[in-house]
Amino acid sequence: MSVLAASRVPGANLYRKGKVREVYEAGGDKLVIVASDRLSAFDVVLPTPIPDKGRVLTQLSTYWFRKTAKIVPNHLISMDLRKFPRAFRDAKGLLGRAVLVNHCERIDVECVARGYISGSAWVEYQDRGTVAGETLPPQLLESERLDRPIFTPATKAESGHDQNISRSQLAAMVGTELARELERVTLELYKFAHDHAFQRGLILADTKFEFGYYDGKLTLIDEALTPDSSRYWEAATYQPGGAPPSYDKQYVRDFLVRSGWNKEPPGPVLPEEVVRGTTERYRECYRRIVGRELT
Repeated sequence: MSVLAASRVPGANLYRKGKVREVYEAGGDKLVIVASDRLSAFDVVLPTPIPDKGRVLTQLSTYWFRKTAKIVPNHLISMDLRKFPRAFRDAKGLLGRAVLVNHCERIDVECVARGYISGSAWVEYQDRGTVAGETLPPQLLESERLDRPIFTPATKAESGHDQNISRSQLAAMVGTELARELERVTLELYKFAHDHAFQRGLILADTKFEFGYYDGKLTLIDEALTPDSSRYWEAATYQPGGAPPSYDKQYVRDFLVRSGWNKEPPGPVLPEEVVRGTTERYRECYRRIVGRELT
């Protein structure tokens, strides 16, 4: 297993640093995105990296980008470092965790698809009987499958929590035509991925996507269907009425809640067993979906 808390690429200009990724300029309209092993929870980057996490995010996203390219174009060009600018070919630690992509004009919206009621959707439903302002049937159980997947957009925050918005609010922000297209594509991606994951023994409960424009076309960007952006459950043991065990960072969130941390920076150091358990969950998610071990 490898660990990369932060990347450094001498000779390359850093375009942006996020909670998990560094984004570098790569000449023209190209970027290189490097996924570190940092982990954020409750909008705080924790001090303890998770071995192999960035490699899982990058390689699983690449798998899904290639699987879903017929549904919507994506920004992926290559993971082959030989096709990157020279500075990246010589940099250490990038193998398997860096991608060369087209630089897209980002749409500042999180496009969330939910097939089951869990997480923040469950909290809103308990309080008001709605999700993203849309009324749902009464007396649903936590984690229950919905009659049909729903689209619940959110504003994308550079810091702090993303804010759930209604579909009408989205239309007011980006226009009715684009709002409808974002909803259509998001739900089509979700349905495709849900069916694929289910065949591999996993339930994709919910997920979020980001989109932009490249060459005038709506394009899937950032990452796709990873344990950082999705909620995966074990299909064989799933039953509604609680929060099923998951193959994502919920394992870390649960530990942090039990620890009594107040969710303010700095985050606590994670114990070895939580680090190891998180790595195992991320690697198992990759193995189940792709059908082979992470290499």
